[in-house]
Amino acid sequence: MTQTPSLAPSNPLIPGFHPDPSVCKVGDDYYLACSSFEYLPGIPVFHSRDLAAWSLIGHVADREGQLDVCDTPTLGGAWAPTLRHHGGRFYCVVTDAHGRGSLIFTAEDPQGPWSNGTVMQGVSGIDPDIAWDEEGTCYITYSGLLLHDGDAPPTHLGIQQVRMDPRTGRALEEPRSLWSGTGLMFPEAPHLYKIDETWYLLIAEGGTERGHAVSIARSTRPEGPFEGCPANPVLSARSTDRPIQNTGHADLVQRPDGSWLMVMLGMRPRGTTRAFSPMGRETFVTSLHWEDGWPVVAPVELTPPGPEVRERDDFDDECLEPRWLGVRRLPASVASLTERSGWLRLHAGEAKAGMDDLRPAFVGRRQQHERAAFSALLDVSGGTGGISLRIDEQHHYDIEAGHGVIRARARVGSLTQTWEQPHPGDVAVLRISTEKPPADGLENLAADMVRLSVRSGTAGDSGEAWTTLALLDGRYVSAETTASFTGRSVGLYAAEGTVDADWFAYEGHDAQR
Repeated sequence: MTQTPSLAPSNPLIPGFHPDPSVCKVGDDYYLACSSFEYLPGIPVFHSRDLAAWSLIGHVADREGQLDVCDTPTLGGAWAPTLRHHGGRFYCVVTDAHGRGSLIFTAEDPQGPWSNGTVMQGVSGIDPDIAWDEEGTCYITYSGLLLHDGDAPPTHLGIQQVRMDPRTGRALEEPRSLWSGTGLMFPEAPHLYKIDETWYLLIAEGGTERGHAVSIARSTRPEGPFEGCPANPVLSARSTDRPIQNTGHADLVQRPDGSWLMVMLGMRPRGTTRAFSPMGRETFVTSLHWEDGWPVVAPVELTPPGPEVRERDDFDDECLEPRWLGVRRLPASVASLTERSGWLRLHAGEAKAGMDDLRPAFVGRRQQHERAAFSALLDVSGGTGGISLRIDEQHHYDIEAGHGVIRARARVGSLTQTWEQPHPGDVAVLRISTEKPPADGLENLAADMVRLSVRSGTAGDSGEAWTTLALLDGRYVSAETTASFTGRSVGLYAAEGTVDADWFAYEGHDAQR
């Protein structure tokens, strides 16, 4: 089982907050799914033919009720999917944290439609994996983390496993404890494989922060007993100067040439102390080879930045593109492309608190480059709204128009600050951009600075002056400050009445290390 390692594709493999990747190979095609937490549509599914270029082809949860995230607290929702193919059918098992529980979704086509989701019975924990032996017995292996309501801390039972009837979601036995790593905290994210004649159990441990690590064990049977690799953890960036930190929560996949890759989550911390990661946990990849029946994993390398990306949505289609997201509800519940031809109309409805609302009237997309600019032309004759850069309802930077005023707002925890200037008329071009911090002073601790601006004209895309209302420290909308499992999303919102957007533009490029 010894191969020469191949070069890994570029990193990040899927930029922007796309954590907890799971990948499977079906013929010549590869499919990858990620966590989505409180955002809908949920559980994005990507496709590739070469494991390097990936395209978003849909979502597992694109209908009301598949995930119960309507009132889920921040950090809840869709956690850690495992994507597999068996018997001509695709399976996605996932935890709907603080919602429906552990779920089994199925589909004939990974683009969908996916089933409504079967609730697992007899599985108390998170991060489920699904695997089958040669006899067709289905195994659900999961992290025995018990989430409690109120202030009670979670209870951890280590890595657990049951035989499962995947049609009914009913466990066929009491859970048994498997190998739970080297003793680091939070053993989680198990994936079970049979490679040649050996069963491997891959897990994450050490927590999803800087101590995150990947460890592996093996057995002759899917239910163990498992023997840990002497070199565990086989991957970790902790206490190193590597540009990609928090590497863990991994999955294995074989390339067409027989070599192997490992996909995992990681973070790009920036600033003088390398303490702040604006885009949160992203999907990365590295190569591995096998020695004496154990994987030897290469360090995760950051690829030099690619060319600048420029994208623009003129809202001329009948449906929003799949990359558009809503918070705890589907974008179509607050947005319409048909009420005003060529425009996106947002209805504030009951979301009177703007971006502070648990379910804001927001339609956004992930920030996927370290230096990015998001701009839009808005007609606010029917209400008030603008552009928001969001981590969660308590951490966001907004710029909005309405009632003759342009207003910039920073919400950081319990603190809010605003800046205003008059703006006659009902049309405004607003922009949020992320920029390199100053080279000296306290600001260089930041990963970036966030500029909130309004343009003096509306006719063209360039040549007119921008007026800055606020230049803000990006540390306060980064994953570490907010203690978030997600990253930044940026998009359009309505705080009152209706707001129309003629276009939304995105420009982005990554910073040199």
